[in-house]
Amino acid sequence: MMKLGWYHTLDQTERRTYWACFAGFGLDAMDTTIYALVIPALIATLGLTQAEAGYLATASLAGAAVGGWAAGILADRIGRVRILQLTILMVAGFTCLAAFMNAFWSLALVRFLQGLGYGGEAAVGGVLISEVIRPSLRGRVAASVQSSYAVGYAISVGLLPVIAASFSEAMGWRVFFALGIIPAGLVFFIRRLVPESGIYAEAKAARRDGAVPPPFWTIFTGRHLRRTAAAAIMSTGIFGGAYVMITWLPTYLRTALGLSIKSSTGYLAMNILGSLVGPLLYGWLSDRIGRRKAFMTFLVLQSGNVGILLLAPIGLGTTIVLSFFLGAFQGALASGMLPTFAELFPTSIRASGQGFCLGGGRGFGSVVPATVGILSASLPLGTAMGLCALCAYGVAFCAALLMPETAGVDLHEQGSGQTAAIGQGERPAGVVSA
Repeated sequence: MMKLGWYHTLDQTERRTYWACFAGFGLDAMDTTIYALVIPALIATLGLTQAEAGYLATASLAGAAVGGWAAGILADRIGRVRILQLTILMVAGFTCLAAFMNAFWSLALVRFLQGLGYGGEAAVGGVLISEVIRPSLRGRVAASVQSSYAVGYAISVGLLPVIAASFSEAMGWRVFFALGIIPAGLVFFIRRLVPESGIYAEAKAARRDGAVPPPFWTIFTGRHLRRTAAAAIMSTGIFGGAYVMITWLPTYLRTALGLSIKSSTGYLAMNILGSLVGPLLYGWLSDRIGRRKAFMTFLVLQSGNVGILLLAPIGLGTTIVLSFFLGAFQGALASGMLPTFAELFPTSIRASGQGFCLGGGRGFGSVVPATVGILSASLPLGTAMGLCALCAYGVAFCAALLMPETAGVDLHEQGSGQTAAIGQGERPAGVVSA
């Protein structure tokens, strides 16, 4: 059989865990990107304003902020795999429920609850894959999970013209949301085939032998505080800039550039293709030059790309090319946070730390797309998007300067260091069946 890079070196459990995290994140991405695609329909059929559309995006991101940290705390207490299943069910259920909403406030509530699940799934899945994969491959494998975002986005974009041709605008967005129940089926695969992280299983065994796990607020104390603060600020900038584009790009293409649904789908296809490639580029680069340098490189590239795309007088052909790089750089930055944040914390608080840093970034970053909606009342939409995104990426770059370098750290040794006092012996890094 042809060997495909790092994938052929993974053992069976690593591969099953990889596909569980890849599929979970991808299908949840399908659910979350549906909203960005139906914003024009919601404005037209429910009478929402652009500012209210921005608030709905913010509601989901605020939910993701709370959900990421809450799921992380629970995952440190009762297991990564169990919480991963719960969060996938939450995303699927509340996305489907949105199909039956008729007003701004009911949609806002459902979007918040869906965000709880999405933020939790991203945080816990990132910890699980980072703990399972060996250190020499962690950057490439964990980052590549982010490529599934492109797959989920591609599914939702591919469904858009089909639903638009089959249903009225007033009914189409409801059908679209109802299809969000599909990811719930993934839970059955995870229950049967995906074991718990071996690193977490050892930490759990140590607790049974008398080890006392530190409280979740340990991430704000001692040597952990600087890491937590730098990571949370960096993720705020990355997510803030990213969600400007994710939330408003479909609307910008259709209203500011005057593209039809069919034409804008083509532009989004290039963006999605870039999102597929970007995480692979980041993983390769970060395993060679380090996490911090890779972040700074892609932040500079993305800032230049966004500035040209939204603020410079360019033609449609250039817009197509830049849409590819927009997705690539955006995907690269998002993917890097999965292994990097897991490498910052020891096992007993790893999910809590990663959950807060990712969730905090989503929460604070959620202000940015809402700000675009407010500014667009007095500025052209493209200008409002560009200014907000560039400010967000600037904040992320400053925070990246304060991040420690973590490439290649052994997560098993991080965890065993906490249990050494009770006589826990070291075992090879990897996984065990739960």
